[in-house]
Formats: sequence, C-alpha cells, structure tokens
Amino acid sequence: MADSNCRLYLITPPRLVAGGLAPSDFADDLAAALEAGDVACVQLRLKGVDDDEARRAAEALAPVVQERGVAFLMNDRPDLAAETGCDGVHIGQEDATYEEARATLGDDAIVGVTCHDSRDLAMVAAEKGADYVAFGAFYATATKTSKSRARPEILEIWSDVTTVPCVAIGGISAANCAPLVRAGAGFLAVSSAVWDHARGAAAAVREIEAAISEALTG
Repeated sequence: MADSNCRLYLITPPRLVAGGLAPSDFADDLAAALEAGDVACVQLRLKGVDDDEARRAAEALAPVVQERGVAFLMNDRPDLAAETGCDGVHIGQEDATYEEARATLGDDAIVGVTCHDSRDLAMVAAEKGADYVAFGAFYATATKTSKSRARPEILEIWSDVTTVPCVAIGGISAANCAPLVRAGAGFLAVSSAVWDHARGAAAAVREIEAAISEALTG
C-alpha cells in the first residue's frame, strides 16, 4: 500500500443492514466512490453484527473493490478475512495479535495495526512487520468511541524516522484534512464524511482528493 502521495482509505459504515440498506445496495455507493478517485483501500468495519452478516457483506463487497484494483480489508477478524478472500486485516490493540493475524493470513496479506497516539506502539508493530500503522483519532468522530486524540506532529515525526506507511483516522473530511496531509499522512481513513455526504459518496471522494492535492501543492 505504500505510496509517495497521500491517498484515500475508505471505511464502511458500521451497519449496512440498518434502515433497509443491504450490502448489495451499499455496493452501488461503494462502486461510485471507488470510481470517483484514487482509493487505495476499503476496510469492512461492521459493529454489532454476527459472523454470518459479516460474511455476507464481505462476499457482496469484496468483488466490487478487488475488481477495481483496490485492497479489501476486514476489521478485527483475521479468520473471517482469510475465509472470505480479503486482501488483509486491520487489527486494534485489543483484537487478535499481529502474530496471529500474520499466521492466519500469510506473508502476502496486508496487516495494519491501530496505534492510537503512541509512537511506541507503532514502532513495535512496524518492527514485527506491520504493513501500516494507524494513528488517531485526530478529530471528533461519531463513527466510534475514540480512546485517544492524536496531533498532526506524530505523522511528521513518524514519516521522518521510518518508511512504514501511516494512516490518519478520526473525523477526517475535506475541510480538515490539510494539516494531516502536510504532516506526512500516507493515507486518510474516512467513513462518515464520504457515506453521509449530502451530494453522495462520489462527490465526497472528489472533494477530499481536491483538498489533498491543494495541501500537497499549495
């Protein structure tokens, strides 16, 4: 996933079935978002669902993502990621260990690790072989309860001392992403700013990409 530019990392809404939105319905919005810009990765992050619902979502969405040359990751569950043909997994500090995830998915899979606002946690993950580390939350977010509040400086320091890519996460939108881009974020993880956008997911992706471009060149 490493890239010299800052790219988008999309995270699905926490529930796809709520309100009658089935994974197959969400697939249309997802496809529109992927076709609107340069998206590096999509993470399936569902909360409060059983394994069967997670499997159905992965089976419906993975082809939409992978057919467009984008990596498809499962949140938290290396076992389900392997079972459903995901490209990798994103794990938190309280989920499966890095070693368990790597053993389950193999050397070719992507394994990313949440590191909150801690360079120490990030360094441990990187030394073990994590493909990326994620810092955040940088801004207030309603998507999940944040255990930490990170500052842009951690991205700058990280990018100065290592080549392991870093993902910025937490309340990120077109309006507030510039400091994170300038600080060295390799990827911006975005959820509600895309899926809840008044003019649709594709418009949101275009707006965030324009903001990234402006931050990098302005």
